Amino acid sequence: MARIVLNTFGSLGDLHPYLALAIELRRRGHDAVIATSEVYRQKIVAEGVAFTPVRPDVGLLANNPGLVRRLWDPLRGSEALFRDYLIPQIEDSYEDLFSACRGADLLLTHIAGLAGPIVAEQLELRWLSIALQPIVFFSSYDPPVLSGFEWARRFYPFGPGVFQALMAAARLRFKRWAHPIQRLRRRLGLSTWKTDLLVNTFSPRGTLALFSKWFAAPQPDWPPRTHITGFIYYDRLGAISDAQEDDPAELDDFLRSGPPPLLFTLGSSVVMDAGDFFQESIVAAHALGLRAVLVAGGRRNEIHNPLPDSILVAGYVPFSRIMPHALAIVHQGGIGTTAQALRAGRPMLVAPWGHDQPDNAERLRRLGAARTIPRTRYYAPRVTNELRALLADPSYEECARALAGGIAHEDGLASACDAIEAALRNAG
Repeated sequence: MARIVLNTFGSLGDLHPYLALAIELRRRGHDAVIATSEVYRQKIVAEGVAFTPVRPDVGLLANNPGLVRRLWDPLRGSEALFRDYLIPQIEDSYEDLFSACRGADLLLTHIAGLAGPIVAEQLELRWLSIALQPIVFFSSYDPPVLSGFEWARRFYPFGPGVFQALMAAARLRFKRWAHPIQRLRRRLGLSTWKTDLLVNTFSPRGTLALFSKWFAAPQPDWPPRTHITGFIYYDRLGAISDAQEDDPAELDDFLRSGPPPLLFTLGSSVVMDAGDFFQESIVAAHALGLRAVLVAGGRRNEIHNPLPDSILVAGYVPFSRIMPHALAIVHQGGIGTTAQALRAGRPMLVAPWGHDQPDNAERLRRLGAARTIPRTRYYAPRVTNELRALLADPSYEECARALAGGIAHEDGLASACDAIEAALRNAG
């Protein structure tokens, strides 16, 4: 039995894989503790998993719509996330996580959990880094599509120089933002050179890539000892703040009452900055003469009524219940939503908002399972045309089904937990 601390940060797409890991590690006899935002306490404890809060609390973002808009700005969103939100709170994050890790045998970190590597170094604690999406490796052999710099991908075929120049510029910006991290490390008596956010978030002991090899193949410049496990699935809403899962009978009745519907969703975080996404989606579905399900989260009550019987608006529905029955899936490209859509084997239209989503969208497009549309052009006529083209070409569905077949042979949860236990056995 080992005490394992799982530190994560972000949306449900960031929490759910860690929660699935914690549940399985407890089943295997370990003491698994999730260290994350206070807003998830009730949800985690209800699963029988120990919880400890680590600041910042993403639940408070709902009270700051201005910050939410900055976080989802397509050009400056990642800058706002790290420079304006995460890094200024590094002292609080470190204090909370340091307390949680006392007496731990292993720490699992997250790319946005900036205190994790510092706590591991200070406590001389074994740790593994976790990558939920391939963009975080910033590979020159498989250059990612960066939000706000989508134009750069046109120059990637000419060699890695363009991408390497972008990364050099990014490192200079990160260095200017990292002064609070340097101050913390100096206070702790640690070296101040380990502040490169593109490098020092990965453990020398190894990194678990919690996505499918069908989604991204390993590259020579990935961090040493990276192990691709496959996607890890979990989509129960559980007990979280004042959210409530919709009546499953209502969805079942809707699905039985007619042909397969389109599914429109923005996941659990972009939905806070949804704009006119759902309104434009309703118009597009009507123009196509198709039924639709809108999973709108807390925006459900903002969607204008009355709606025709061909449209069902839901707050929260487990994707595993609705996606396999969808005619096509329209989503934002978050990694959790992407994983569930790939598992369902349905063709997709992806409108990425920011951060990792443009890269996920481009990978789906290259795989032949999706079409993409810029967030800034998500208007009903354009959406209608894109969906019409998607549905008229059977190759999208064929590719999606083939990918689902390959992914079905992976057991990401077992593979990840086996790797974690191997790390515990290896004390070197």
